[in-house]
Amino acid sequence: MPEDLALESNPSDHPRASTIFRSKSVTDVREKRKSNHLNHVSPGQLTKKYSSCPAIFLDDSTVSQPNLRITIKCEILEIYYHIKNRDANRSLDIFDERSHPLTRERVPEEYFQHDPEHKFIYRFVHTLFSAAQLTAECAVVTLVYLETLLTYAEIDICPTNWKRIVLGAILLASKVWDDQAVWNVDYCQILKDITVEDMNEAETHFVELLQFHINVSTSVYARYYFDLFSLADDDNLSFPIAPFSTERAQSLEAISRLCEDKYKDLGRVAVRRSFSADHFIGIQRSNAILS
Repeated sequence: MPEDLALESNPSDHPRASTIFRSKSVTDVREKRKSNHLNHVSPGQLTKKYSSCPAIFLDDSTVSQPNLRITIKCEILEIYYHIKNRDANRSLDIFDERSHPLTRERVPEEYFQHDPEHKFIYRFVHTLFSAAQLTAECAVVTLVYLETLLTYAEIDICPTNWKRIVLGAILLASKVWDDQAVWNVDYCQILKDITVEDMNEAETHFVELLQFHINVSTSVYARYYFDLFSLADDDNLSFPIAPFSTERAQSLEAISRLCEDKYKDLGRVAVRRSFSADHFIGIQRSNAILS
């Protein structure tokens, strides 16, 4: 049915649909590889360590506990590709920084006429995650909400709205995911020129534009995680790896046993983090995955 096809085309609703940022990054990845080939530059993957019979190398990132540093870097790349390879400049007034500035200082009009550099996006996102002490899982959920907004509201991330859209996605993800959610007033301590009333209004519009679809299934979460993992590989962002030792094997085994015990307890006691986070319980208590 046509509605089924439309559902499958939305990655935030259907795990089989390709994430939008992967398609946005294809052109840039090809150009980088072509440039490296013409300039005889090593792509970087050749320097990776590979497992062999006497040694097995594993990174410290799993679906349930991604590597924070690399995940945030991949999230920033995703935002960068969305802005750079956008289809148009469709936006809404609530996200327009010219109508709702994040700073009291006047921002020159030229600022909104050029795509933000990668380092500016990194500085903004990293400041929020560092000051609010958000987790890597929150970064993955942020991407799901961001692409859900783009699909449902039919808008684009552009120089005039990217900060407020990213802020709204992070705000919502932190409330849905974390045990101790960051309050809106806490973000006002980070972005000192923004008001609580503005934050509340932006959050309300964000949730309404998502049509209140804030639940994220484990399959959709996993799809975004592995697509981020692929994006890291395409851009030579290697995850820190270490030899698979006896101590690490015992640690992973202990984590798996602990998760199994929690699964058994879930059958007898209803454990809820919050009403909006029901679908995330399985992610937090999943068995350790060797990636």
